[in-house]
Amino acid sequence: MAPSTSCFLMVSFPSQGHINPSLALAKRFLRTDFQVTFATSKSALRRMHKLQQETPDGLSYESFSDGYDDGIDFGVYDIQQFMDSLKTRGPETLRDLIDDYLRDGRKKIVHVFYTTLIPWVADVARSFGLRSTLVWTQPATVLDIYYYYFNGHGDAIRTGSTDPSSPILLPGLPPLNGKDVPSFFAPENHYTYFLPLMKRQFEILDEQQGQSHKVLVNTFEALEEGPLHVIPKLNLVGIGPLLPYAFLDRHNPSDTSFGGDLFRGNSKNYIEWLDTKPGASVIYLSFGSIHVLKKKQKDELTKALILCGLPFLWVMRETAKNDMEGEEEEEQLIYGDELERQGMVVPWCAQVEVLSHPSIGCIVTHCGWNSTSESLACGVPMVAFPQWVDQKTNAKLIEDVWRTGVRLKTTEAGDGIVVAEEIRRCVELVMKGGNKGEEIRKNASKWKELAMEATREGGSSERNLRAFLDEISRSA
Repeated sequence: MAPSTSCFLMVSFPSQGHINPSLALAKRFLRTDFQVTFATSKSALRRMHKLQQETPDGLSYESFSDGYDDGIDFGVYDIQQFMDSLKTRGPETLRDLIDDYLRDGRKKIVHVFYTTLIPWVADVARSFGLRSTLVWTQPATVLDIYYYYFNGHGDAIRTGSTDPSSPILLPGLPPLNGKDVPSFFAPENHYTYFLPLMKRQFEILDEQQGQSHKVLVNTFEALEEGPLHVIPKLNLVGIGPLLPYAFLDRHNPSDTSFGGDLFRGNSKNYIEWLDTKPGASVIYLSFGSIHVLKKKQKDELTKALILCGLPFLWVMRETAKNDMEGEEEEEQLIYGDELERQGMVVPWCAQVEVLSHPSIGCIVTHCGWNSTSESLACGVPMVAFPQWVDQKTNAKLIEDVWRTGVRLKTTEAGDGIVVAEEIRRCVELVMKGGNKGEEIRKNASKWKELAMEATREGGSSERNLRAFLDEISRSA
């Protein structure tokens, strides 16, 4: 029998926000002597079929079941039910996958990596005597907040989430309030699965004390130097931003997936359209792959675009479009002749490619960490419109810490709607405002350079990852 090949197993939660950075990290691992097997759910892997045609040497794909093998739209289906199914079916089928590898003998798994929301991967790995490492796909600040919640500051966070006037003061972090912390702490939170998942994650990190229990974080030293080191017990290592090599190194042929959007769809030729626009003149709007905006909010965004009078590229998922059916008059407002002349609405785009295009002047974003870190790396000012989970914290960092954008203010009615005038004000401020707008644009350029510096050879993220892999190699 031929000798076995050493490989890493990378297991990702089946959503784009986790798959994009973890696959980018898997491709960085290929620069070592290890091969990489990338595993996610059956339905997610099936949607990545075009990307698999561009697989570099040393990378292979496997799948496990989340109980929804025919696919799931997170904007439609009940997430709580999905998470319950994933927690049951995921460990069973991942265990079968690893067992098949051990029986086959051609590949020797030497280390398991897994993303946020699937702590059970560490338990499965340990049952086979394998060490595992968490890949945290959100900023270090958010990880710190969760840690503090379970370690002496839970009352302060809960109180602050209920009472906006009550400050949330956590050691080593900027002053926060209820609108700045993850939505799972809010009294109206219905996703009861999440905090127990986080608690279990920290329990696993405690259990790994004495091992190589570093947490790889999709951030970089200059961006979050304090949050990466404020809690000594958490061995956080900044290795980001985790973007495709084709963006980080345009001369590197090892990754042809420039733009890095894994669930590719069919869209109009938006790049050719962007090529016709002046520099920094286009508003880019994207609200992620899960959350669906209310019809009323889409109308306010539409009015704001008309008021601004600037060209725009708006990514609106097909599900979101279908949600608007049945109200022809208002649907006509969304897709009216005036908007058609002014901009372009597409169901999908390669986001990093768009953000790095010179015509983009700003992004109106939900502040998911992928979109936030990509915007930082591309030097694009942000208009922050957070919806849930970590996005509220990311918006706080964007506006008050990194100062690369502004945060939209919702109406006092408590319905979460941002009116057109407010959207217009913020867009015009970051794109062509006075001193504050100029400061935002300068800061965006500064963080772009620092992000690129971190990932270059000898940069902080490159050094950190190399040191971590050297440690793994010695113990393999």
